[in-house]
Amino acid sequence: MFPREYRGVAFVVGLFLVVQLGALALVPEFAESGYQAVENPDDPTNSLVYVLAILVMTGLMLAAFKYNFDGAIRLLIVGVSAWLSWYVFSALVSPLAAAVPAVAVGVGLLVYPEWYVIDTAGVLMGAGAAGLFGISFGLLPALILLAFLAVYDAVSVYGTEHMLSLAEGVMELNIPVVLVIPLSLSYSLLGGDEAEDADGPDGATVAGDDGVDESDGVDGSDGDNEMDRGGERADDDGADVSDPTPIEERDAFFIGLGDAVIPAVLVASAATFSPAAGLAVPLIGINLPALLAMVGSLAGLLVLMSWVIKGRPHAGLPLLNGGAIGGYLIGSVVAGVPLADAMGLAGFL
Repeated sequence: MFPREYRGVAFVVGLFLVVQLGALALVPEFAESGYQAVENPDDPTNSLVYVLAILVMTGLMLAAFKYNFDGAIRLLIVGVSAWLSWYVFSALVSPLAAAVPAVAVGVGLLVYPEWYVIDTAGVLMGAGAAGLFGISFGLLPALILLAFLAVYDAVSVYGTEHMLSLAEGVMELNIPVVLVIPLSLSYSLLGGDEAEDADGPDGATVAGDDGVDESDGVDGSDGDNEMDRGGERADDDGADVSDPTPIEERDAFFIGLGDAVIPAVLVASAATFSPAAGLAVPLIGINLPALLAMVGSLAGLLVLMSWVIKGRPHAGLPLLNGGAIGGYLIGSVVAGVPLADAMGLAGFL
């Protein structure tokens, strides 16, 4: 029997694969249905608009948590979950019929947000968002997006640390902004007598909506932890709970949905816009650059999880996006695509 942390890592990898493969399967249907969000997917300013939207949304969410508008954020995310789920289901059935399971996703999140409900909604959201952005972001905009968010993620975790506050806020809302990775069969996100120790696990690896990993002991059950003057989280005795927490003391990992979505955007974009020849893979459209972007992002994920197991806080996107970009470029070179074309620069030269 493998140690439970290895089973948890395998579960994370499985969720990431489902999001990426789901996005690839949805890309042809989304493109045929005309879901492309921009007129010119090769325009690099598309990335700047999206980045600005992320910054604005981050600010609004932090303000909402500060002024006790948590409920509004929860309703907003649940609504977005149902909306993106509708896009996914509409690729399988008629738009009207797709509304039924999409509404069921929203109701499930409101009525019974257990970890498996959140993960199911998160996977649907992730695949739908990655597919939509993949057909809307050409190669250059996708590369710009991933590079910027990798840097932003690192700064927001290791520098300003504001994403740690955001992560703490969203953790208490039970919404699919994070994927929940249980490490024990008795784990329950909602608590209860049979899973009392699993509610708000100390030392859990928490992630924000843009993939910020945090292992500083956020406890969602009693809210006794507070920030010390140096900006580090401390418990009631003044101890720095950002110190490594043994894996035996954890009941779950939490990793940001953005960690799964953002690298998958490049995978979907490569499958859509790369001039590389397609591979004969059933049910999905994929080429070598997209395949190696997947491999690179998963390699980055394994490195990230090896650090997370040790109990230290880490930003996820530098490793995940870096792996995806590196894998994509290697795949492009192997497929015979000139680097200028692979990077979407040929039209500007």
